[in-house]
Amino acid sequence: MIDLFSDTATKPSAAMRAYMCQAEVGDEQRFEDPTVNRLQEMVASLLGKEAALYLPSGTMCNQISFAIACRPGDEILLDRTAHPLHAEAGGAAALTGTVFTVLQGTRGIFDRDQVAAAIRPVWRYAPRTRAVSIEQTTNLGGGACWQLERMRAICALAHEHELWAHCDGARLLNAVVAMGVPAREQAASFDSIWIDFSKGLGAPVGAVLAGTRDFIDEAWRLKQRLGGAMRQAGIIAAACVYALEHNVERLAEDHANARRLAERLAALPGLRVDAAAVETNIVLIDAAATGRAAAEIARALDERHGVRVSTFGLRTIRAVTHLDIGAPDIEVAADAFADVLR
Repeated sequence: MIDLFSDTATKPSAAMRAYMCQAEVGDEQRFEDPTVNRLQEMVASLLGKEAALYLPSGTMCNQISFAIACRPGDEILLDRTAHPLHAEAGGAAALTGTVFTVLQGTRGIFDRDQVAAAIRPVWRYAPRTRAVSIEQTTNLGGGACWQLERMRAICALAHEHELWAHCDGARLLNAVVAMGVPAREQAASFDSIWIDFSKGLGAPVGAVLAGTRDFIDEAWRLKQRLGGAMRQAGIIAAACVYALEHNVERLAEDHANARRLAERLAALPGLRVDAAAVETNIVLIDAAATGRAAAEIARALDERHGVRVSTFGLRTIRAVTHLDIGAPDIEVAADAFADVLR
């Protein structure tokens, strides 16, 4: 299997597993798990925040952040392709009672003027605009990176209007490697931000949310409400520590593999792939000109060649590179596409 379905397909390496087995553990709920404590301190330092909290998933990081920032009936501004809108089971509406208003960005990226136009004046008949959420990198936008000055401008505008600035940083470290801009600089303007470890960093589970000490104190309370303690979580937190120490710089390999795949696929008749737009590890493939459904192509790739990809809508295929995909796998996958299209 060459699994390009998502970078969540990564499996912990033998070295990571060994590191997990040796982890010191304790009751993380009582701050007695030294490995969890270390991970939280590492991420807080990496992002330049006062404190951080280890959580089971990035989705929980988003939902806790929204719950702290908003009251029922408040409005959150985000892109039309954003993960909380499409892949979190309506959590913000169900758990916090918030309203999403979508902005029409380009590849998942909107600008300051769009935010300014969307912020509602205070009026008792309307929801109160309360937060702006940015996704770095963009998922359905094809792994595009928000430039630092654009993020800063939007956060500054948000703070001028007393709005909460949140960053869904599921692939933030992909942006760090691709842009050469440190995580601390990208995080500086946000009130809340998190990074995921179960994608390109290769850990089996977990994300870490960061912000002020008061924000994280409240996040602990909401963690308890949403499921409670993970207790001796150092075993899984150790994988995240290992990832930070060994798997960040190598993300550049995933980006190079994604560009190579995009170049190969762009040369195939019927596929539209903008190889120049591939900034990180996500490749979006428009199969409309083939006259075949994306799901049909994906099924043939899987059944005939053991190449797994994901699909969006009728015509779009997504391929995501990660640490379990090497350069030879890219060539095999591209050849599989060519065969299926024939």
